[in-house]
Amino acid sequence: MKGIVFVISGPAGVGKTTLCDRLLSEFDGTVSRVVTATTRKPRVGETPGDDYYFMSEEEFLRKFDEGAFIEHERVHGNLYGTLKQSILSRAGGRAGNDYLLNIDVNGAFSLKKFSEEHEALRGGVFSVFILPHSLDQLRARLEGRGTDDEDEIERRMATAVAEIEKKDQFDLVLESGEREEDYRRLKEYYLQCSEFNQSEK
Repeated sequence: MKGIVFVISGPAGVGKTTLCDRLLSEFDGTVSRVVTATTRKPRVGETPGDDYYFMSEEEFLRKFDEGAFIEHERVHGNLYGTLKQSILSRAGGRAGNDYLLNIDVNGAFSLKKFSEEHEALRGGVFSVFILPHSLDQLRARLEGRGTDDEDEIERRMATAVAEIEKKDQFDLVLESGEREEDYRRLKEYYLQCSEFNQSEK
């Protein structure tokens, strides 16, 4: 494994996408996004093949039957998954090139397990759980996005509670506070992981 796979997980609305976008922007050319697949409809501003591989449920399930996914989960009624090829093709990437994944909690655990079964990935996957400062704050963020109705927000809040219970299984738990401080801490941990990986060569 020449570069690391840096995994970001946490409840919907906690700010994962913003943190990932900043990391990708600052380390453009060093960090690349691993694009995952989903059956949900694209949101405004999302680009197929860049933000997600958008698929019909039929296509997604066909690929699943073919064994194409490392992990897949149904989240809030939609299927999400990480394609094996999208990870294994990166194991032979050039030295110093790292890879970023924004996936749900169970997906992160499946990826960790998969990495231990493949020598090219073993020891090169690092996971971060973004913990909301409070559930009230998380609810306010979800309501502020204006993309979900009240029933959907309730589903997301229930999922958040279940995800938070698993937070200690991650390599780092980052409690969300001020956005600049969140990013500083995430960046610091990313650099530590990347440097550790290079020192293990």
